[in-house]
Amino acid sequence: MESVKRMQLILLTAMALLTLGGSNQLCAQAVSRDAALSQSLQDVYLYWRKAMAAKSYNAWKQVTASHRRVSIQNRIFSEKGVFPTDIFKLPTAPPALTGLKLLRVRSKGATAKLVYFGKVDFGVGGKPTDNLLVLSFIYEGRGWKYDTAEFVNLENLKDVRAQLQAENLAYVDGVAFLPTGVKPPQPILVQRAKYITKVYSYCPGREVRVAVNSISKHRFQDTQQAEVVMGGARDGRNEIWYAIKDLPGYQGDDPITIRVYLFSQIPGVQPIKVYQYQTKKGEEPKAEGSDEFQVDVATGAKILGR
Repeated sequence: MESVKRMQLILLTAMALLTLGGSNQLCAQAVSRDAALSQSLQDVYLYWRKAMAAKSYNAWKQVTASHRRVSIQNRIFSEKGVFPTDIFKLPTAPPALTGLKLLRVRSKGATAKLVYFGKVDFGVGGKPTDNLLVLSFIYEGRGWKYDTAEFVNLENLKDVRAQLQAENLAYVDGVAFLPTGVKPPQPILVQRAKYITKVYSYCPGREVRVAVNSISKHRFQDTQQAEVVMGGARDGRNEIWYAIKDLPGYQGDDPITIRVYLFSQIPGVQPIKVYQYQTKKGEEPKAEGSDEFQVDVATGAKILGR
């Protein structure tokens, strides 16, 4: 009986060692995969950043996700800019990764994200503080392509900054920092706009979604902001659709505004408002609505300086 118990103990010990060895091997493989993925994604970003600095359209096109290329071309055409020259007209230089700490690398399906923490430097002077930089990528063809960079300013989230400095990474494990696994849809390619058009929203505590002519789609959240309408407004009849909802926790009764403006490139010609939906304080906004606005001959002539 004693020998049987001894044999059982030996077998259990061997099984435990095998399980531990297998677990360690799996962990090592996961770490190796993450390291390879992070290096691959970082190389893509650095190549994209170099292309931007060199103003090389061919290099930029090679490494930028296709839906992002179309979106940028649409924006430039809608602003009546010069393509591809205006691709490289950025308000600040893309930040270097030197000195930043990689906190997370994740992939899901054809999407991936790198999350960095540290003194993100856009080269505009001053002393950078510790903030987050999130880089997003799309897998297309035979490799990863750069999509977007998001700068997360922690100036008003000092507790989060302190947590990250103390290596508490719970904040960057939230949904906002996870790849979706869904490739963004390919935008409709627009023609060069006749009129530079912007949609504006003032929406404290609300989310406002707007679509103009079923092509240009916008989302505003708790902000006062304007965005360029892809393709611009058309001569004659234009369609607009909007949806409004309260953000979680909002209990106010602030007014809300949606407007569409035409902008002129002629010095001294002021923007012309061609559409407005607005509520008064205390007035409940519509949850959803469809409407239209007109760009008549006189308005068009004034904007174009004719």
